[in-house]
Amino acid sequence: MEETWTLPALSALSLGLLALWPAARRRLELSRAKHRSLGGHSRMAKRIATLIPGYAYDEARFFTSDGAPAGVAQQREAGFHRLARTFAARWPQSAALTERARESISDLQFTGSYRVPFQYAPLVKQHLKLGSVLRAADGVMLEDLDGNRFFDLTGSYGVNLFGTDFYKACVDDGLQRTRALGPVLGSYHPCVVENAEALKAISGLDEVSFHMSGTEAVMQAVRLARYHTKRKYLVRFCGAYHGWWEDVQPGPGNPLPPRETYTLRDMDERSLKVLATRRDIACVLVNPLQALHPNAGAPGDSSLVDSGRKAGFDRAAYTAWLEKLREVCSTRGIVLIFDEVFLGFRLAPGGAQEYFGVRADMVTYGKTLGGGLPVGVVCGKAALMKRYREDRPADICFARGTFNAHPYVMGAMAAFLDRLATPDVRALYDGMDERWNARATALNQRLRDAGVPVQVANLSTIWTVLYTEPSRYNWMLQFYLREQGLALSWIGSGRLIFSLNYGDAEFDAVAERFVAACRAMKADGWWWRDEALTDRAIRRGILKEMLRERF
Repeated sequence: MEETWTLPALSALSLGLLALWPAARRRLELSRAKHRSLGGHSRMAKRIATLIPGYAYDEARFFTSDGAPAGVAQQREAGFHRLARTFAARWPQSAALTERARESISDLQFTGSYRVPFQYAPLVKQHLKLGSVLRAADGVMLEDLDGNRFFDLTGSYGVNLFGTDFYKACVDDGLQRTRALGPVLGSYHPCVVENAEALKAISGLDEVSFHMSGTEAVMQAVRLARYHTKRKYLVRFCGAYHGWWEDVQPGPGNPLPPRETYTLRDMDERSLKVLATRRDIACVLVNPLQALHPNAGAPGDSSLVDSGRKAGFDRAAYTAWLEKLREVCSTRGIVLIFDEVFLGFRLAPGGAQEYFGVRADMVTYGKTLGGGLPVGVVCGKAALMKRYREDRPADICFARGTFNAHPYVMGAMAAFLDRLATPDVRALYDGMDERWNARATALNQRLRDAGVPVQVANLSTIWTVLYTEPSRYNWMLQFYLREQGLALSWIGSGRLIFSLNYGDAEFDAVAERFVAACRAMKADGWWWRDEALTDRAIRRGILKEMLRERF
């Protein structure tokens, strides 16, 4: 029997569709605000990560994975084994102790496996043995167990802003200030009050809480935002890092799927529209470091399979973006959180808020603020920092830690904050952008003059290395840089972090060695290129390899 639609039935259906339309529209807007890369689609990224097969090149394939002819492969092989012999001769004690430590320390096992793309990792680990053990540091130099001295481009993950001598003095000073009390926990050393008052002045916010790491500080800021707004979701932007807790670091690397985190496009009007229309967003997390590479993750060499890495800092554009974020968050009652754990105090004495001229509702600090010791700090408006409700005494937002405000950490922080206010330290910020931008420009010119396919991009003292011609072997540069006495962190050429105590002479020495490393790598044939070798062709070739291995 043929079904007949009556007018009341059609009206009911129409009303039902109209009722569903706002929710469907909001869901569509959320989807459109996600970055089109896998970094913007966490669930898809996790699924794909489980499908990628593990495989490694044998020695023949290792040197010809881009289709290079036999003569070039021989050049590469000779250069590779020359590096191996050099490393073995220069730092035998450091390499041996690193290998011994790797047997017990899982972090070393991880970083050792992810210095380069996984297809090349076994042969690299077998031959190019690096030392991860140091015995001394001074000025801008590091010294290993064998007496080799390296220019420090690691920056201690961002801690080392003013130079290692500065932090040695902070730790020694802090210990002297708090020695009489010692490691008494639960009560406060008097310097805690001075630290809190100084941080209120720096952040322009009302209250402070102390934690033992930057990750803890961000966790507490988000927790308080959810508590006071009574909303569940947080917004982070594609590629940004805010610690490794729960689903705030979604995608590969996290065993949990995204649940209460929206990952949206950075610097995009569609993201502002989501913030302006949804009612379930408690807070927005901003890591100002993303201004150097919006919508892209930390540029490590383990994913440097071609020359597609991009970076570039536009201060005016990023300032305008933060101003728009500030406006929409104020209008919608969304808590705007600046995660300055990494970048805080590096751009200006007042951090990113001062540098960009935009104020947040809450700010997290860490890294360098501890004066060389571990710390995390939340600064926020009084209404957001309160952890209980007087009218509902059982309704609390608990966050405590045994080592929060440890006297030794607070002493080193006090020493750091005292030094931060001195004329000598303040002078380091004068003309800082112009100085470091000029250094990047000068190095780029030297690289062009040398005829090598390498350039750098920078956000002040944080640099990343870019590659201007398609290649599968750009990740080899980190080893040539090491040969030249430049120490990089385990993510390689993706992030170089300078301390502010680099003078012109020290920087010129780094630039000279950097160019020499690039020349040597070019001479060894790693940047050979056929016209058919494009970044797209490289990615297609790797996909075919993976499919063959998988199926």
